[in-house]
Amino acid sequence: MSLDGRVALVTGASRGIGKAIALRFAEAGADLACADVVYGSASEPGRDATAEGVRSAGRKALCIPCDVVQYEQVKAAVEGTLREFGRVDILVNNAGIARDRLILRMTDDDWEQVMHVNLKGAYHLIKAVARPMMKARYGRIINIASVVGISGQAGQANYAASKAGLIGLTRSVAKEFGGRGITCNAIAPGYIETDMTEDLSEEMRNQIVQNAPLQRLGHTDDVAGAALFLAGDDASYITGQVLVVDGGLTL
Repeated sequence: MSLDGRVALVTGASRGIGKAIALRFAEAGADLACADVVYGSASEPGRDATAEGVRSAGRKALCIPCDVVQYEQVKAAVEGTLREFGRVDILVNNAGIARDRLILRMTDDDWEQVMHVNLKGAYHLIKAVARPMMKARYGRIINIASVVGISGQAGQANYAASKAGLIGLTRSVAKEFGGRGITCNAIAPGYIETDMTEDLSEEMRNQIVQNAPLQRLGHTDDVAGAALFLAGDDASYITGQVLVVDGGLTL
């Protein structure tokens, strides 16, 4: 699954799933524009690790500070990518946050922050890359959703709603832009070993492992492999779909 000559823009690329996707794309031959709120922050010690990994794979890397909630920053990120590489072939909307609380304890701020980053941010990026992709008559848009956007989860109403909305956005974009050679798909990871899941209790971890047919939590590379497939030519006739990567947990 080669991405030779392609340029990918990945949000939330400084760590976790975003970092794994960026590095896998670089290994497959793509140049990377890595966008994240931590870039440009001297207080973030690992902020350049993704770019270093991309360059170690022999590809070009551009780190872009970007708050996906702010459309002007998103436009600047896409424009910077176009100036540097001349094109944007692949967009991965990975930036996301969680503010878990039961509904009776959830605040409006908890709700709005999650919806803004997880859903509005993806809308901003898609809107910003749409014209250059349409002009090129080529594009691969991959949205990182979640299995809780399909099944729901107590204590995560805001997160689940944002990811369910992302699936609806995926399918709508697939219909709007399919005639211009642009595909749009979503990946719905289950419980993946990242900073977001490291606070799971031992009891919760054991429950997940026992309920999943593959009997383990997922790794970021599991999601990165799915993203590589959807970004490549082998997935050129796949659009509007949700690829679940959860070890069978939601069976």
